[in-house]
This record gives sequence, C-alpha cells and structure tokens, in this order.
Amino acid sequence: MRTLISNANIVNEGKIFCGHLVIENDVIAEISSDPILPHGNYDEYVVATGCIVMPGVIDSHVHFREPGLTHKADIATESRAAAYGGVTSYFDMPNTVPQTTTVETLQEKFELARQKSAVNYSFFFGATNDNANSFDQLPLEAIPGIKLFMGSSTGNMLVDKLEALQQVFTKAGKMPVVAHCEDTEIINERMKTAMVAYGDDPPIWLHPTIRSAEACLKSTKTAIDLARKYDSILHLAHLTTAAELQLIEPVVQGNSLPQITAEAVVAHLLFSQNDYDTKGALIKCNPAVKTTADRDELRHALTDGRICTIATDHAPHRLEEKQGGCRQAASGLPMVQFSLPSMLELTDKGVMSIERMVQLMCHQPALRFGVSQRGFLRKGYKADIVVVKPHTAWRVTPDIIQSKCAWSPVIDHEYHWKVEHTFCNGRHLLNHGTFDEEYRGEPITFSR
Repeated sequence: MRTLISNANIVNEGKIFCGHLVIENDVIAEISSDPILPHGNYDEYVVATGCIVMPGVIDSHVHFREPGLTHKADIATESRAAAYGGVTSYFDMPNTVPQTTTVETLQEKFELARQKSAVNYSFFFGATNDNANSFDQLPLEAIPGIKLFMGSSTGNMLVDKLEALQQVFTKAGKMPVVAHCEDTEIINERMKTAMVAYGDDPPIWLHPTIRSAEACLKSTKTAIDLARKYDSILHLAHLTTAAELQLIEPVVQGNSLPQITAEAVVAHLLFSQNDYDTKGALIKCNPAVKTTADRDELRHALTDGRICTIATDHAPHRLEEKQGGCRQAASGLPMVQFSLPSMLELTDKGVMSIERMVQLMCHQPALRFGVSQRGFLRKGYKADIVVVKPHTAWRVTPDIIQSKCAWSPVIDHEYHWKVEHTFCNGRHLLNHGTFDEEYRGEPITFSR
C-alpha cells in the first residue's frame, strides 16, 4: 500500500515547508520539499493544499476508564475520539478498577487495548505504598513509566509515606516517574474550613481555594527534592501555578532533556478561575483550574522551555456525575478530541508558533518517554500523520462528540481548524469524517 500526501505545509522538527510525503505500508518512505511530485505508483492520493501536515499527536496523559469504569468511557470510544482529534498514540493512567498496580493487571490492560484500541497505546504502572519492589519485573520496552499520586487519589494509590516515596524514586531506575503533586493535608484542612462556612458541598468557585496553589507547590517541591536526591527522571504532571514554574529548568532546544520536566494540560491552558461562573463544574479537575495570572504564566512557559509536553488529562464522567459543588461533582473533563484544534487556536492568538506546538505535542513526548520510531516525520518512522485544515469553521455539537460521555466543556465553541485526515501506522483511519471501524492500533515501544 502506497499513499502520496501532496502539496502540504509540513511541520516537523522546528521547520515548516511546502512538500510531499510518501507512505509505504506502515512507515514513512519519503519526505520531499521538491515542487515536483515524487514519481511512482500510488494506491491513494491525498491532496493537502493549504493544509498543515504534522506527526500524530502523542497524548501522554489520559484516563480511558477501562477496566471497571466503562459506564463513563472505554478504550474503544475514547481511542476513536482520539483519532478524530489527530491523536495517534496515548498513555493511559492506572487508576481504573482494578488499579494497574500489578504485572497481571498491566497485562490485562494491554490485552483489552489489543482488542479495542483504534490508535496506538501504552499504560503507566501505578505506584502504591508497598509495590516498588515489583518495578524490576516490569517490561521496560512496553511502558512509559511509573505514575505516582502524591495527592488526589483513591484507595492505596495515594503514596504519602516518606519511606514509600523514597522506594519509588529509588526503584524507578530509567523509567520516568510522572507525579501528581498536591498536598493532601492542606487540601483536607481547606475543605473542612469551606464546609464550616458553606455546608457539606461548598460552591464550585471555591475549588481552586481548597485545592490551592500552596498544596501544589509544597508537593511539587517534595517531588523535585526526591528526584534530585535519588537521581530519578521526574515528569511533573499538569502544573497549574506560576510558583511551581519557577522551580523548573527550561528545556534547551538541541540539548538532551533535563532530569526534571513538566507537563501542561489543555484545561489549564484554556480556562481560568473566571470561567467557573459560566462553566461551573464542567471545568472541575484536579489540580484545579486557577487564576488568570497562573494560566497566562503557563502559556508563557510553553515558549520559554519550562513546559516540556502538552497533554489532556482526558478524564470523562457522565454528565450527571458533574453536577454539584466541590465535594459532589466529579473531577475531570474529556478533551482528547479537541486538544489539537484548541492548541492551534493558541497559535492563532500568538501564544506559540505551530512549530513549537508540534514540539510540545509530538516531538518532546516521544523524547521524554523514549518512544521508538514515532513523534517525528522521518523516513523509516511509523506513519502516524495528521492533516489539519485551517480557516474551516465548525461548531462543537453533541452529535460530533465521540467520547462515550457525550459532553464537553467546549460545547457550542466554534473552531477554525479541522482534522481532515488521521493516519495511524499508515492506515487511513479518519478520512474527511469517515472512520475505519475495523483497524486496531499497535502497542507503543520504548527505548531507554
């Protein structure tokens, strides 16, 4: 199978140029900036005049809810939503039912994805207070790293004992530790105070006061100190505050990534505390969406190197589960289908260049986690490719939402960038809204 994508504006490795791209079976066979079309016979032609062609997005932070929480979402529905949004690879988090905290539950997730996932997949292994000794049994070539909840978790996945934290950072070895950093004691104390003043379910606008900047900063400092002490690779999940960003060493282009890096997620880049008035609990997530100043500093950090990756923290709930205030409403929102158009809107606003966006959503996730043969448009790499058309107005309506939960915090928003084509391992998975129901993605491999 040979496919020619012609007359595209190709965005790759810090450059944008007009050219053509040839796919042969599951890999990129040729990338050309020559105005003359590459010679040869092709089974399929995609004319991409005026469109952006870029690597498929690697979303390194999603919650697809399977197994055990499939009333909210499942691998089939959410990976389909990913493909509609130009996401060709994802790393799923371990807080499912059962939790992905044993080798057996990890293997079960891979088998589910083999049967159901429309795009490429891998899974984080979850740390607990007592499972660090099992890290040496994990398949290093198959998983992105260890997920560590230092606050905001359920069951035994809250790792809050110093000895257990030390074991996690010691035993992780070459695997990145991805840490959710919020201090539970501060959060609990703030919640008690809010309940005294406002009752059992404090109003949603108090969420960033309860899950405060202080709670984030204290926990993030602890994680950084442990990573430095034990020489571990640390990737800080979903930073939300200007204060935390002051602790981060910028990524310098052309150099290897530093030991400690940080992620921003789409919700914290789009929304601020002011949006609780209109969005309510639809934007409730952990860590909380915070001030406009924090959001603006996160946006600034996209270009100065302090943010290394952009992800979604895609976390669907049924709409009825999102009702209520700080205690009752579930935390998390579905964004995997809309992350790429949303970030392209930020390029239109001058927040970052398109070349920088591709670095943050494709190249640097691959580099941070050691993804093999993906994340770049290179000859011989897997043909994970997205074609996005600008100046194309479309509105988010319930009928176009692919996630099982069938709602979004961007409902009724009008976008002007549209994903027209998604190729996954060379397969034309999404073609002008027509989706290939039969295809299944591949397990991602890692090299460290």
